[in-house]
Amino acid sequence: MIQLDDRTLRQVQLIQLEMLTEVDRICRKCGIKYNIIAGTLLGAVRHGGYIPWDDDADVALLRPEYEKFRKACRTELDKTRFVFQDHRNTKGYRWGYGKIRRKDTLFLREHQEHMPYMQGIFIDVFPLDGVPDNYMLRSMKNFECFCIRKLLWARVGKYAEKNLLKRKIYRLLDKVPEKMIFSYYHMMIRRANGRRTRMVRILTFPTPNNEYGYYRCWYENSADTVFEGKVFKGIKDYDSYLSFKFGSYMELPPIEKRKVHPVSRIKLLE
Repeated sequence: MIQLDDRTLRQVQLIQLEMLTEVDRICRKCGIKYNIIAGTLLGAVRHGGYIPWDDDADVALLRPEYEKFRKACRTELDKTRFVFQDHRNTKGYRWGYGKIRRKDTLFLREHQEHMPYMQGIFIDVFPLDGVPDNYMLRSMKNFECFCIRKLLWARVGKYAEKNLLKRKIYRLLDKVPEKMIFSYYHMMIRRANGRRTRMVRILTFPTPNNEYGYYRCWYENSADTVFEGKVFKGIKDYDSYLSFKFGSYMELPPIEKRKVHPVSRIKLLE
């Protein structure tokens, strides 16, 4: 595993900033609503930019806006520099959300070296789908999401998992046809957006605080947010969102929790 030094990490962040700028450009041109979220929004509020030890960047769009963005990337994305990936346009891609990657770079996550697609430095582009307002039903939905997430993760988990028994389980799960998993996932998406709900979530990503969802209104009300000296769209009620997700978000975590993702190979722009 490669331990990124401060200089290399900063170079990764600046390449990601280039991709965030491209997302913002496309969304403003095409009238698409998006938000920087999670650690990216936290970094904007607490640090004015990247959390110093953070090695990723996240944006999120409600499902209709995500589909508009996905379509816009076909014609608007600067394909000399970037590529947009999701499971519908990238063979072997196992995630239920999109990524924009920087061409001419490499950012191989540990245990993902065998994945059969271009793995450059990236940012995550998350779609948000509705979940039931009733807590019990939302809990049941969370279990369904958990099962799909593990089925998709199995291709990596059969190598990455340290526990021998769990590795064997992932090997079995990996035998489930990919087409079948994504067919079910698309059925989940249709059901999730059949009516307006108070809460939404990324269906194939964990949620915090045992609430299994986030409030839709957070993503519907954006404000200009300064991040690394540039203006992006971020959640207007950032205090409620960040408190919900991180608790006392202005407090720095202890050093042992300031972790970056394990990387086996990296190549930066020349």
